Amino acid sequence: MAAASRDQALSLLAAANNHGDLAVKLSSLKQVRGILSSADPSLAAELFPYLVELQSSPESLVRKSLIETIEDIGLKAMEHSSILVPVLLAFLRDGDSRVAGKSIVCGTNFFCRVLEEITMQFRWHGKVERWLEELWTWMVRFKDAVFAIALEPGLVGTKLLALKFLETHVLLFTSDSNDFENFTKEGSKQTFNISWLSGGHPFLDPVSLTSEANRMLGTLMDLLQSACNLPGSVIITVVNW
Repeated sequence: MAAASRDQALSLLAAANNHGDLAVKLSSLKQVRGILSSADPSLAAELFPYLVELQSSPESLVRKSLIETIEDIGLKAMEHSSILVPVLLAFLRDGDSRVAGKSIVCGTNFFCRVLEEITMQFRWHGKVERWLEELWTWMVRFKDAVFAIALEPGLVGTKLLALKFLETHVLLFTSDSNDFENFTKEGSKQTFNISWLSGGHPFLDPVSLTSEANRMLGTLMDLLQSACNLPGSVIITVVNW
C-alpha cells in the first residue's frame, strides 16, 4: 500500500470513528473498504487493528457497515483475518438485530471458505499452516455461539438466520460422494463436503463432525415436537429444511 493511500485510509478511519455526522462516517468507511480491497492483502492487514476499533461505534449502521467491510476484505486476506473474525463473534450478541443477523450471514461465509481452504491446503500441500488452524479455532467458537442462538429464546429474525447456519452446517457434514469426485480434480471450485476428508486430515475428524451434524439434525427434529411453542416462521423454516 502506497504511503499516500495508507495515510488516506487512516484519516478516513478516524472520520468513521469520530465524526459527528453519521453520513460522513458511513461514507468514510465505504471509502476505506475500497482502498483496502484494492491493496495487497499483507499491506492492507496493517490497518486491520485500526479497522476493528469501529466495533465500539454507538451507531448500529456503522457496525453493520463494518461487518460488510470485514467480509469484503477478510475473505481476500484470509491469512490476516484472525484479527477480524472475533468482531463477528462479538456482534452475534449485538443489541441491534440487524447487526447480529449480518454477523451470522458473514460468519457463515467465512466458515465455509475456511473449511474449503483447510481441506484444499492439506490436499495439495500436505500440511495446514498455523494461521489457518487459528482461524478454524475462531470458526468453532462462532459455530457454537450460533448454535446457542438458534436454540434459545430470542428475536425471530436472528433465530431464523441462525437456523439457516445450522442447515448449512448439516449439509457440509453430510457425506456426498459426488462432491468427493469433484474435489479430486485439482482447480475444481466446489462447496466443501465432509466426503473431502475421506483420505484423512490432521485435525478435522470426519466421524466427530458427522456425529455433531446428526445430533443437530435430531435436535431440530425435536423442535417440531414442541411446535405449538414456536413462532410460525420458525416452524416453517425447520419444516422446509
